[in-house]
Amino acid sequence: MDMEKDDPDPGGLELPRIEVELLVKGHSDLGEVAPEVKPSDSQTSVAIADLEWREMEGDDCGFHYGDGTNEAQDNDFPTVERSRLQEMLSLLGLETYQVQKLTLQDSLQISFDSMKNWAPQAPKDLPWHFLRKLQALNAEARNTTMVLDSPPEAWPTEKGGQTEEGMMYWDPAEDVAADIYSFSELPMPDTPVNPLDLLCALLLSSDTFLQQEVLLKMSLCQFALPLVLPDSENHYHTFLLWALRGVVRTWWFQPPRGLGSFLREDSVVLSRVPTFAFVRMDVSSNSKSQLLNAVLSPARRQWDCFWHRDLNLGTNPREIADGLVEISWFFPSGKEDLDVFPEPMAFLNLRGDIGSHWLQFKLLTEVSSAVFILTDNISKKEYKLLYSMRESTTKYYFILSPYRGKRNTNLRFLNRLIPVLKIDHSHVLVKVSSTDGEGFLRRIRAIMCSVARSPCRRMSVEDMAHAARKLGLRVDEDFEECQKAKDRMEKIVRKIKDVDAYKRDELRLQGDPARKAAQAEREFCQLQWASEPPEKHRAELRRRALELRVQQNGQEPTSGVQEFILGVSSPSPSERQYFLRWMEWGLARLGQPRPRQPPETLLTLRPKLGGPSDLNEPLWPEPLGVEHFLREMGQFYEAESCLVEAGRLPAGQRRFAHFPGLAVDLLLGGLPLELVDGATLSIPVRWVTGLLKELHVRLDRRSRLVVLSALGVPGTGKSTLLNTMFGLKFATGRSCSARGAFMQLLPVAEGFSQDLGCDQILVIDSGGLISGALASAGDRFELEASLATLLMGLSNVTVVSLAETKDIPPAVLHAFLRLEKMGHMPNYQFVYQNLHDLPVPSPKPRDRRQLLDPPSDLSRAATHLEKQGGGFRTLAGLTERQHVWHIPALWHGAPPMAAVSLGYSEAIFELKRCLLENIRNGLSNQNKNIQQLIDLVRRL
Repeated sequence: MDMEKDDPDPGGLELPRIEVELLVKGHSDLGEVAPEVKPSDSQTSVAIADLEWREMEGDDCGFHYGDGTNEAQDNDFPTVERSRLQEMLSLLGLETYQVQKLTLQDSLQISFDSMKNWAPQAPKDLPWHFLRKLQALNAEARNTTMVLDSPPEAWPTEKGGQTEEGMMYWDPAEDVAADIYSFSELPMPDTPVNPLDLLCALLLSSDTFLQQEVLLKMSLCQFALPLVLPDSENHYHTFLLWALRGVVRTWWFQPPRGLGSFLREDSVVLSRVPTFAFVRMDVSSNSKSQLLNAVLSPARRQWDCFWHRDLNLGTNPREIADGLVEISWFFPSGKEDLDVFPEPMAFLNLRGDIGSHWLQFKLLTEVSSAVFILTDNISKKEYKLLYSMRESTTKYYFILSPYRGKRNTNLRFLNRLIPVLKIDHSHVLVKVSSTDGEGFLRRIRAIMCSVARSPCRRMSVEDMAHAARKLGLRVDEDFEECQKAKDRMEKIVRKIKDVDAYKRDELRLQGDPARKAAQAEREFCQLQWASEPPEKHRAELRRRALELRVQQNGQEPTSGVQEFILGVSSPSPSERQYFLRWMEWGLARLGQPRPRQPPETLLTLRPKLGGPSDLNEPLWPEPLGVEHFLREMGQFYEAESCLVEAGRLPAGQRRFAHFPGLAVDLLLGGLPLELVDGATLSIPVRWVTGLLKELHVRLDRRSRLVVLSALGVPGTGKSTLLNTMFGLKFATGRSCSARGAFMQLLPVAEGFSQDLGCDQILVIDSGGLISGALASAGDRFELEASLATLLMGLSNVTVVSLAETKDIPPAVLHAFLRLEKMGHMPNYQFVYQNLHDLPVPSPKPRDRRQLLDPPSDLSRAATHLEKQGGGFRTLAGLTERQHVWHIPALWHGAPPMAAVSLGYSEAIFELKRCLLENIRNGLSNQNKNIQQLIDLVRRL
């Protein structure tokens, strides 16, 4: 290739200029505009980036395209390093997951390990230990320390680390002497795996949905998230756009011009914020990660978002994680003593030297508002590297810790870089051991605030992905199935201009028709229990309900519903999952940021604002979600089934009989399905029966069920509790449906199902179904009590989530009384959650008695329908230790920068262990099969 020399630079050094470099930037040597580099040209552009670095190094090597392999990404990893990835995967037992990737369902499966506080004993245990801890939001998930009681050559080699043999379990409940001291006295080896290597190996072995879940859980633990994932074996670096899409954060937003502040919720992928990159050039005595943690931490509090060598969680050198780019964010809370910045900001951290990872460094310079370069010395080699960035518009800052005797050399090359990078002496900071740490951090923060106030580059993660494509990095969502699903979502969402109008015009079977039909069927069911029901009234109700169903059946699915049905009918399970995720995010974007109050506040205020509320009036605006489209499908099926039962439609003319099968596919894929219709506060019996029958067929001989339900007033943390306990996906926060109960299925590992006594665990979240004492009156109370009775009657185990010691909902009390009368009492656990950021003392017996003694107003509410106040003696006789739990506060600190507290995570795990132990020991009611569950739904 022809090469020519640049004009001499200000320092007298001549640097080579490569003609092909100009083509990348859009200009040829004739001054013509060259075509923009497209994602499909990634191999060429990456190779060019690598060539630039090799020329700066003075290598005498030509440039050739070869056979189309990605040469530059290949050359980022020398030949000797290519085997490191395979060695690491083999060490961790992940080799088998390179073709058939590890899935989210694999990680959720209930096994013997789910009941044990086990310590990893062999390297093959580490990935599973990490996933278990992360699922439980345990901040110690990054700890790769192992506990050995056998030499390394005797380590077990079980597949996937899932067998019981060869693994050491620690269960304080079984051995009182097994305290933390005896546990820590076991042999502690040098950890063979760096936590970042473990993370990279696990992500490379996981499918995109498990990657997404891992990053979501990491964000809740306030860990820095991988943004660019290096892969030395397959010669590609991957930009993790899809994996980050599930991360949503809420922060205190202060709009310009003093228009008032409010809470704002948005995806981190879509938020455009100032971005600051921290990189190392050659050698630096200062730790980037420790510096970043210090910058992000408020006074007298230390947040370890970025892993660093002093955390003692695995200090071995990185083997495969060099080239990893991590991202973390700061979000303001509105509290001056905690907010180190006034607005959201993003922080990037490149692991490894920029000279060895030139492609990642170029990406960071193109997406960052400012780049901080940590180095001890700047010599001719480093000068050449930075001189190549002379066209960059990014602001550069240097953090130096110079070797003794190198000061003059540093100054000489820094003076030459001043005009090249358009910096001045304020862009150079020196940090040595004698530097005032607090003063240095204030200076760093002041620089960042100054950059953010000035006109600067503000990029979202989506914007960064565009830059990554141009440089030749692979973006994880750039493949056909994902993009087809996105296109289908956009066809639906772009037609939604007004949510209420869309519900009225496109989801026609919901609203008044569904409410009237549900009311008629509810009255008909109530007459079934009357001693002498008037036949004429029964016939009238049956006629009215049938008439409404005939009207519904006369409707055709609208274009949006048809498009949704096509999306969930895809023969590809992955495409269905992509479509559902895209729909969730697309519909969530329809809501505009606005001031909002927590649900529990609205529940408290409602009685003060007016009289008794309409049963069908939502307590707060219900966002449009995937459940509305599935609810529409359920109404079509319900209406058609009603006509078939009445003989008004031949079974051979059914059009929607396949709908339950489509919904069960989603349930088996991990989507929560609606059990109680949140709009009508009723169970669509035919639809739910159809779902359960189809589920019975799909599960075949593995259909033994245990049903676990969680009830409580909205805002008491029950959905978060279930998600933390089992890794489920029940909606929380703003995305939570106003009312309605949802169910999700948890598979039990085949090797454990005989021991546990079931093949599946069906988990039911009551959502916003049950109101507080003040909001329940008259018909509303009767309806809530009936639904609570239904959910508890279906359950083997019921968790009642409480925020205060006296807030057992009246509807739940009524359900207990009715079930006691029927002789059906599930195993139940009262969970008191500290929703405020206050320490929870050890519970005293008096506190437990206070929890279980029925206050007079609740007793009156409970006897409103039952007329038997003595029925509460069953509750009062609970075994304190087994049935009452005090859970610490969820957050360690103040959101949005707070991580989930270790105490919360450990308490939830102990509750989970107890629930599974009760199921295994048969302390819950007799386990059911699906046919028995169908009969219960119809009967209750």
